[in-house]
Amino acid sequence: MNTIFTIGLTLLLTMGGQRTEGQLMDKVQAIAPAEEQTGERLQAKVQAIASAEEQTGERLQDEVRLQDGGRLTDKGLVKNEGLPGYRPSAEGLEARRGFQDDKFGIFIHWGVYSMLADGECIMHEKGIPYSDYSQLPAGFYPSRFSAAEWVAAVKDAGARYITITSRHVDGFAMFGSKASAYNIVDATPFRRDILKELADECHRQGIKLNLYYSLADWGREDYPVGVMGRECGKDPSKVDFDAYLDFMCAQLTELLTNYGPIGCIWLDCDWDHNDKPAPGEEPKITFDWHYDRIYSLIHSLQPACLIGNNHHRVSIPGEDIQIFERDVPGENAAGFGRTSFVNRELPLETCQTMNKSWGYCITDKAYKSADELIRLLVRTAGRNANLLLNVGPQPDGCIPVASLEHMALMGEWLRRYGNTIYGTRATMLPPQEWGVLTHREGKVYLHVLDAPADGRIVLPFGLKARKVTQAENGNPLSFRKGRDSFCVMLPEGADCSRDFIIEIEL
Repeated sequence: MNTIFTIGLTLLLTMGGQRTEGQLMDKVQAIAPAEEQTGERLQAKVQAIASAEEQTGERLQDEVRLQDGGRLTDKGLVKNEGLPGYRPSAEGLEARRGFQDDKFGIFIHWGVYSMLADGECIMHEKGIPYSDYSQLPAGFYPSRFSAAEWVAAVKDAGARYITITSRHVDGFAMFGSKASAYNIVDATPFRRDILKELADECHRQGIKLNLYYSLADWGREDYPVGVMGRECGKDPSKVDFDAYLDFMCAQLTELLTNYGPIGCIWLDCDWDHNDKPAPGEEPKITFDWHYDRIYSLIHSLQPACLIGNNHHRVSIPGEDIQIFERDVPGENAAGFGRTSFVNRELPLETCQTMNKSWGYCITDKAYKSADELIRLLVRTAGRNANLLLNVGPQPDGCIPVASLEHMALMGEWLRRYGNTIYGTRATMLPPQEWGVLTHREGKVYLHVLDAPADGRIVLPFGLKARKVTQAENGNPLSFRKGRDSFCVMLPEGADCSRDFIIEIEL
């Protein structure tokens, strides 16, 4: 067998010098189920492989680039899938841990689209030409906006961070930008940098600030039209993606230079230029966003700033969190999670709306109940993830009353039971039919969302428990230790409609 491997490796090295020895050994092993392979047969096999794969220098270069993070697709090689070999800095690793500890954030979708009161994508959905839509800023004057009130409401809700749309897909920047006059300071009579006011207030009140930034732009002529925004009146002959990339990097530099420490850059709309896959499959990567440049820029400007990308696919090198839109990790009920793959090495985040809309929609009254939102928070924490819960402020700058009421109720619950959520992890047990488990050093919390018919909560492993109590009142609960199991009995009449929490002290 050693002789056969030597022949195969020699032939492959002769025809493809750029391959690593490990890769070549894999090739030989794949074609040599060994005992039966004579030297002559192996030689014929290797020659057939070389012929079939057309091992030209160009092909070998492509394969080397693939090893560095690129991908070959039916439309060619997309070379820059993130930052191959990326290793987060010490500051970045600490920021990841802090992000996981926070567990709960508030998402804010706000822009000139709020004036039309029909969601953030109305420009696309109504086919409004940019020439018309771009008249909106001249009338945008959110007279009741108060950064202090916003941040206080977020803090009262028990959220630890805010993620706000600095620039959405309509292209309008909610911050003062020298890269484009299409922004709240230069294009509106309001002439105030609300992002600067919000950043200052977040730093004063101890709330972290993350920034949403859209990769797509339905207004700029240099951005190539993708899946959406086709009816917005753009001239395809003026597309210049290199110029558009320069523009994005200029704005990202402004955001990471002028607003103090930023917790995360939250990118969106990658999917505007990649083929929608069949359910359960990964999309074909047919468009190069040049993430190598974008990610390198962000990490160089603020090493502790995390990168999340809502691209609806497996995370790529250079990203620090994995995002799940309208779904808890591992599920795909909303259809945005193209794959159920969960990267257990990264912090996770679920983003969800309170009603049905991200941006302000005056007719959308379909709010989830406070109990539903609390259960969603528990379900995400029980999957080792954060919940980013959305609000869509009105054009006058006020957060809708219904949203504030729900936030207040969540804050009330978190003030009582936050120790079972903040700073916990959920790596001991996957979600069960009865609910989820979170844990921290010395404590395990069983969040019972659906009581079993027999009232028994059974863990498939042993625990050396000192005591087991009901979190609500500290009453002791009966339990039984087994060699490979641990069983807790729910008290009679246990109310699991919101979350019945059992605390186990180890």
